Amino acid sequence: MRAISLTILAALIAFQSGSAFAQGRPNSTAMTCAQAAGLVSARGAVVMSTGPMTYDRYVASRAFCTQTEITVPDWVATRDSNACFVGYRCRETTRSFRG
Repeated sequence: MRAISLTILAALIAFQSGSAFAQGRPNSTAMTCAQAAGLVSARGAVVMSTGPMTYDRYVASRAFCTQTEITVPDWVATRDSNACFVGYRCRETTRSFRG
């Protein structure tokens, strides 16, 4: 009986893992502006498709970037807007050294 229970548990875990891998990235063009911005706000950081062959990582704040990165605001196309502010992208800072 214990072996059957463990087999069922293993199958359920494998099914859950497989379905997670099958999910694609959220697509901004399939969402409203409020949905896309809300997703970034709720998760803090999201890799989102912005077109058939394009994607980027959007963050709610600099807390989701590395220490050497800054945030730059970004707008994406959504179902109801051509320029929807969804949050920020992390970008490396550029430092100029003067000698």
